[in-house]
Amino acid sequence: MILNSGVDPRKVVGSYPERLSVKQLRGLAGYVVALELYTPETVPVRRIEAIGETAEECMAELAGRGLEPRQFEYSMLKAPY
Repeated sequence: MILNSGVDPRKVVGSYPERLSVKQLRGLAGYVVALELYTPETVPVRRIEAIGETAEECMAELAGRGLEPRQFEYSMLKAPY
């Protein structure tokens, strides 16, 4: 994981995407985050569970924590404006 943005991606794991600061969003633009998929049985909290430069990195991080990567959606963080 490249840490040249001045923002440590590992520090946003567990955060709510909508609560990331402008500085964090600018620094992490282009990174992919994993959020648990919604199902009526789970009703997950919308927290960042993994972050990486690619969806594959996120999947590996989730699998390394014993989580099933197919139960997550992956989206790229965008710059705030």
